[in-house]
Formats: sequence, C-alpha cells, structure tokens
Amino acid sequence: MSNHLYYGDNLDVLREHIKDESVDLVYLDPPFNSDANYNILFQSPTGQKSEAQIEAFQDTWHWNDTAEKAFDDVMQSGNTDAAELLRTLRRFLRENDMMAYLTMIAVRLLELHRVLKPTGSLYLHCDPTASHYLKVLLDSVFSPRHFLNEITWKRTNSHNTARKYGNVADIILFYSKSDDYQWIQQYTSYSDAQLSRYKMDENGKLYTGQDLTASRPDSSSGKFEWRGTKPSDNRGWGYTLDQLEKWWTEGKILTRKDGTPRMDGLKVYLDDMPGQPLQSVWTDIERIANTSKERLGYPTQKPLALLERIILASSNPGDVVLDPFCGCGTATHAAQKLERAWIGIDITHLAISLIEKRLNDAFPGIAYDVHGTPKDVEGARALAASDKYQFQWWAVSLVNAVPFGGRKKGADGGIDGHIYFKPDGRTTEKAVVSVKGGENVNVAMIRDLAHVIEREGAKIGVFITLAEPTQPMIAEAATVGIYKTEYGEFPRLQILTIAELFEGKKPLMPWIDSSAFKKAEREDTSTSKQGTMNLEGTKEGAIGRKK
Repeated sequence: MSNHLYYGDNLDVLREHIKDESVDLVYLDPPFNSDANYNILFQSPTGQKSEAQIEAFQDTWHWNDTAEKAFDDVMQSGNTDAAELLRTLRRFLRENDMMAYLTMIAVRLLELHRVLKPTGSLYLHCDPTASHYLKVLLDSVFSPRHFLNEITWKRTNSHNTARKYGNVADIILFYSKSDDYQWIQQYTSYSDAQLSRYKMDENGKLYTGQDLTASRPDSSSGKFEWRGTKPSDNRGWGYTLDQLEKWWTEGKILTRKDGTPRMDGLKVYLDDMPGQPLQSVWTDIERIANTSKERLGYPTQKPLALLERIILASSNPGDVVLDPFCGCGTATHAAQKLERAWIGIDITHLAISLIEKRLNDAFPGIAYDVHGTPKDVEGARALAASDKYQFQWWAVSLVNAVPFGGRKKGADGGIDGHIYFKPDGRTTEKAVVSVKGGENVNVAMIRDLAHVIEREGAKIGVFITLAEPTQPMIAEAATVGIYKTEYGEFPRLQILTIAELFEGKKPLMPWIDSSAFKKAEREDTSTSKQGTMNLEGTKEGAIGRKK
C-alpha cells in the first residue's frame, strides 16, 4: 500500500501524476470563498501567540489571468454540460470573486472525476455561501443522477449574529461516479425515545417488536392469514410463509393475549442491532475545541471523526483516498488509521511540513513518499527562485523551528523562525532563525542577525543560507560570542548551509522545548478499524455495495 504527499498546485499534480480511474474516494475541503485571511497560530511555550502568527493561505479568490485560463480549460474539456453551465454562470455572476472561485473549482472537479474509479465517490466540503452553485456544478460534472446527499454537519453551537440566523453548519455534497458505488451503512446510537420502546425479557435483555408487514396497496402479495392474523387491506406480510414459520419455531414472534402473532411481532434484541442508520444531518460530531488534544493549530482543521465516518462509509481497506486540499492532513491521518492508501496534495510547504510531523507523531515508522519538496541543493535553489516565502517556510522546517512572519514586507523584523529550548531543563529560552535564499550573502547579514539577537533578547541566532558563507561572515559570527549553560557551551550565532542540513547537521543548542508544536497523539494500530461506526465508536462488520 503506497502513500503519497505532494507539494504543488493540485491541478498540476492531478494532471501530471494521478492516473485515470485510480482513486476510490475523494474528499476535498477547498478554502471557502469567505473573504477571510486565515492564519496558523503557533503558540510559543511562553504563551505569546502574536509573535508566531503566519499566513497559511489567503481565503479570497479573484478574477485574473489564472481564472481566465481555468475557464478556457473547462470550455475545451469536452464536457459540454460543465462548459455550458460555467458559461451561463459567468453571464449571471460576471467576472467577480465568486465566479473565480467556481471556475477554479470546476477545472479541478473535471480532473477529480477522471481519476475516480467507476465505483468511487466524492465528498465536497463547503459552506452555504457557495454550496448552491457548487451543487449544480457537480451536477454538470457527475450528472444529477449521481447526486446522493447534501449532508449538513452542525459544526458549532449557537452564537449571536446580527440581523440573521446564526450559521452553525457546513455543507458536504456527496456524489458517486456511477450507480455501482461503494457504500457501507453507518449507524448512530438510538435516541432516548427509541430506547424507551424496548422492554426487558426474563433474561434481562432489552428487546422490541419489529414490523412484519409491508405496504401492499396494489398487490395481492403477502395478503394471507397466518396463525389467525391477517394484515389490513393496504398491507401484506413482508416475509414468506416459510420465514415466518421459521421465526415462530425459534420463538422470535411476539403474540397477543389470545396467542395469535402480532403484526409488529418480530422479536429483536438491542444487543443485536447496529444502531440507528445514519441520516444526512450530522449533529454528533463537534468541531475541535481550542483546548482539544486533537487541535494542531491549523485554522480550518476538521475533526478526525468526521473524516473517519466518510472513509468508513465509502471505501474499503486498501482503497485509495485522495485529498487535493489536504491542509493539516486530517484525511490522510484518518485514511492511514483505517488502513486505506492515501494521496494528499497542498500548495504550501507550511502544510506539507505540518502533515509530515502529524503523521510521524501518530504513526511512528510510517512509510510514505513526499513529492515536490527539495531533495537536494538544486531543488532548494529552484524553490527559492520561484517563491522565497515557500523556501523560507521549508528551510525553517529543516531545523524544527516554529515559523514566523507572513508575506507582508518587513513584518518579520528579520526573523523567519524561532527555536525554543530549556538551558537548565526548566526555563524556556529562544533562538531566532534567519533564512537567506539568494546566491549572494555577505557579512552585513551576519551583523543584522546579531542585532536581532540583542533586540529580541534571544540567546542564540541561526543563519540558514543557500549560498556558501564567506570567510568574513564566519569570522563575524565568531565575534558574537559563546552562550554558556550547565549543559555546555554553544556559539551564539551559528551559520548552517542548506547543503549541511541535507547532510543531517543541526543547530547546536541545549534541550529543545517542543511544546510550541502541537503533537498528534500516537494511534493504536494493533487492531483493525473496519466496518461501520456508530455514535459511540463501536463497529459492526456490515459491508455492502449500493446498486
């Protein structure tokens, strides 16, 4: 079972790396068109959130050359339904942010439809601002016939909203690629009202009666008298005479006082029931609380239970799960936990490094391939040339530093990351990290970092450079001095090249304080996680396929 994590634009990755009909389940949770800037907040061990705020993505879509190119791709795709719908939407919406959002999603939906197996399904997670447009867009790609559900997930409790009802739910649109799609029924626990209908037998087991009849308004089927009981005119027995007699012999038929069978007389025990079949309104999975051990600091992180439910319902062990907007990796985590293969794609190195850490913490020794991140100095040089911020975030992850600063010029104050450590095993101190991806570095940069160390009250500074440092730079770093602790002495300003980091060299400093990074709990994979899941997490082996 091979697992893959890709850095890059998911449209490019899908086109270049994902084969036709190779995926069993797609879950996508694209950034909502909500005109909001989301940030990852890495909290320092001292509790200073404002120091460690970094832009994860700008959740705003604009009509530009990229959107125009995506629109043309849909027009030339060969899917006339999708092309005509998108053309109609453009006439209605004009070239605005919503149209840009829908166009960028449309061209990706065509690729996701291509990579899905005929038995595959897709779940698109969105909010009510765009769900109505996305639904008709999905109809045009998958066909209205293959629309299965509009799932409402109540993600939060009530809150005050000015002059409208509080928005407490997200929408998840569920489509299949064909009529022959994988489906494993999921269950939730019975309500108190349902449980009140159960009685206790002489052995202390709870039971109730299940209807033995079915609606038969236009048929003579099942309209016979059995042991003194005959269904009403518009109903008939729902089972054959042989089956009814078998249950009678086994003592599974409840009777009236006169000994005749009750029409709701099939005796079923609570212990034998898997639960209430899951419906399309999900109120039993809450959002991740800020204090939850599950929260990793990603702003739009979804609960693991939500993805487990989707994966259990629409895939089997060994199937391939694809998340093209994988964010902090909840879908990949759930797929790994449930013994599915997975493919994750994200356009930021920030997310890729977070997913790697999450998976390695939860599943020590896990094997997966990472594509698109630099594997050598030439790859690092190419990344630095294409996007200096992505290069900085990637380089900072090599030294396990907390990233700092966003894309706004001058916002970082000469700092790209922090490393926290405990020189005496108790008190937390910090090192500041500065990353340079240019080909020309000089001694002035070392002097600048020395000033940052003093300004920030940091004990150590780490200078990461793609280019080789000059001798004057090395000499200048030595003049900054030595940081002395009971664990040893450490250079106050250290220079590390990307080449050295590839070779495994790390900054020299005392015991690292990793509490700034939220650590995913280690998963217990000693037992199989298959079957269906009810509200309380119990599993029943009910696997089937919807025709």
